[in-house]
Amino acid sequence: MRSRIVQIARLLHHRGMLAGMDGNLSTRTPRGYLVTRTSCAKGLLVESDVVEVDAEGHPVDSSGPRPTSELALHLACYRARPDVGAVVHAHPPHAVARTLVGRDLAVDVLPEALLILGDVPVVPYARTGSIDLAAAVGDAIASASAVLLERHGAVAVGADLDQALIRLETLEHTARILGIAEGMGDLVPLPEAQLDELRAYREILGA
Repeated sequence: MRSRIVQIARLLHHRGMLAGMDGNLSTRTPRGYLVTRTSCAKGLLVESDVVEVDAEGHPVDSSGPRPTSELALHLACYRARPDVGAVVHAHPPHAVARTLVGRDLAVDVLPEALLILGDVPVVPYARTGSIDLAAAVGDAIASASAVLLERHGAVAVGADLDQALIRLETLEHTARILGIAEGMGDLVPLPEAQLDELRAYREILGA
């Protein structure tokens, strides 16, 4: 799991969804969680940058590196969703840009976005690393697979790291398509009957 965290962190950096020391990743373990350490460049991440913490978030090795300053955000997601096995927080630029101009992620225009993501709430601005932000994300993720953080980034959860990554990639890809479409004219949502059909299909898929 350490090597998978490293692989996905580097992939996110390569794809422009993380820059510098942005973002953090974690996955659930039988004893607690593995999480990226604080103040590390995700594009240069190595396995020793992944910290093991117990169920309460205390480092198993007190002499090792400290976990990310946004650990509380990850713990809030896990506590809100016992089915979640991984949390990925990144700063996808097209998705974040929408929050700067007061636009949400209009999943009602793209069937794939609705199937893979469902509705994507926007969490109002709160300082990075704060308990207020962690609590707000936990509340939002209780009924969502991904959320946007106003002026900050995005959080995607999944049964495992791969599913969380797929949701984050879909979120950013959707934001890029929406930006292109909005430059051409007004977005046209799918008819309500087709949206209802997609939502019902999503439940069948267990997405």
